[in-house]
Amino acid sequence: MILLTGGTGFIGRSLTRQLVESGHQVRILLRPSRHTPRLPVGVPVQVAVSSLNDVRGLRAAMKEVEAVYHLAGGEGEGGRANLQAVDIDGTRSLCQAAADARVGRLFYLSHLGADRAAGFPVLKAKGIAEEYIRKSGVPYTILRGSILFGPGDEFTTGLATLLAAAPGFLPLPSKGQTLIQPLWVEDAVTCLIWALDNPETINRTYEVGGSEYLSLRQVVQSVMEITHQPRLIINWPTQSMRALTILMEFIYPRFPTSIFWMDYLAVNRTCPVDTIPRVFGLMPARFISRLDYLRGGHWTRQLFRTLFARHA
Repeated sequence: MILLTGGTGFIGRSLTRQLVESGHQVRILLRPSRHTPRLPVGVPVQVAVSSLNDVRGLRAAMKEVEAVYHLAGGEGEGGRANLQAVDIDGTRSLCQAAADARVGRLFYLSHLGADRAAGFPVLKAKGIAEEYIRKSGVPYTILRGSILFGPGDEFTTGLATLLAAAPGFLPLPSKGQTLIQPLWVEDAVTCLIWALDNPETINRTYEVGGSEYLSLRQVVQSVMEITHQPRLIINWPTQSMRALTILMEFIYPRFPTSIFWMDYLAVNRTCPVDTIPRVFGLMPARFISRLDYLRGGHWTRQLFRTLFARHA
């Protein structure tokens, strides 16, 4: 039995599907909520209901579990995120429960640049969470991933939605020259699954990214082309962009960008391109070759649904 946290999210749904297709039994940890969870459609899974800070509930969820994939994180909530409760305290509780249950393996999806000394809240929280995992006594594998993209993501679909809101031009910080390394979500999930059967990945941390370095401007131009939403790209000072993002998040809690985007794009976020081919024997897909899911999208309609969606 494999336990997933964050199993209803963008990455979790892909991981759940691939695990089940590979013959694994999967149990998804759901936090208590009044809203119907977005479980993977047509995929047989078990469900355990517990918050990440309920040690007793976590222990019950660990019954007969051999491996845990920890994907849950708070940054999806934007400026309202409680990183301390979810990423830090939640990971500590999960590690404690996994150690008590003598789980054989713990996988964690972190971020490039994760460091407890980082000046950016998400990267700092991820760095602290990594330390809890390393000290837990449970055999672990940590993947520090670059930006993941795919159907239902908050990156490319967020950009497409943002373009629909842009009044003929789109401001980008740092002239859009920040380098990133987008990784196709199915490739990231494949690495997580293949690591399960590779003992050489035990107690190791890997930085993984796509097969190419792209500037933010190049990424935006690709999304413009595929969605047929041409806009003039202009440069705005980073601090002005941060202030505008904070304001828009305050007015619209589901605004397509968040302050954490600004943090992530403050500096280049890249790693060696040969890690995935060398360690996992897989050549990551090129960014432009996997954007067909953006074609034909009704992005203005999506913009209004996003802005006025009820907050869970």
